[in-house]
Amino acid sequence: MTQTPSVSLAQIPNFSPHEAEVLGTDAHMPCLSSADLTADELRRRFAEPLGRELTAFHEPPWHDKPPKPASVLLGIVLREEPTVLLTVRTAHLTSHSGQVALPGGRQDEQDADEIAAALREAQEEVGLHPRHVSVLGCLPVYVTGTGYKVTPVVALLDPAMQLTANPHEVAEVFEVPLVFLMNPANHRRHAAEWNGVKREWFSMPYEKESHQRLIWGATAGILKHLYQFLQMGK
Repeated sequence: MTQTPSVSLAQIPNFSPHEAEVLGTDAHMPCLSSADLTADELRRRFAEPLGRELTAFHEPPWHDKPPKPASVLLGIVLREEPTVLLTVRTAHLTSHSGQVALPGGRQDEQDADEIAAALREAQEEVGLHPRHVSVLGCLPVYVTGTGYKVTPVVALLDPAMQLTANPHEVAEVFEVPLVFLMNPANHRRHAAEWNGVKREWFSMPYEKESHQRLIWGATAGILKHLYQFLQMGK
């Protein structure tokens, strides 16, 4: 992914997503069960129209430049209990360093479309070969405050895939159960004001074997959009 210096919440003085006040969760909303998240159910839902209720999301911009097109791969690994493939970005990157992310990045001129960009980036970042990917469709774009117009490409991944992280961009590759991410009780809400602009975001802390990974910001927002899309189709 081509790096462009930008401002983000993480660059605000004394800001820490791990210490940000939790304003509440969406526990009042219905969760999606394992039965709702099978490969057949996911294929059925993506075969239907998106629906007018789910639209593009725009974070408050940090600058006046037009957003650059980008794609991420929201890959659902078809294990006995489906999981979502995520990465931890390396600490030396100039943008969103050390954060949990979906594989992806800026669209290049040679990319035929948003899907091609997501597949290329996933192969570059984690060694995911396209033969192990079955694309379901795309969610509405998510425009980040840092200047990216992100298309989330949702796909089913063959668990037989062989992954190799690109050490320049990816510090770690891991998976989180889809049923955990699709439970609104795990969707925490936050807000902060900076330079007179209120900014709101989600976080989804996932702990396994006493090790917590904090999914937050645009990545959490895109996963929230997936929940909303799937819930609409029930």
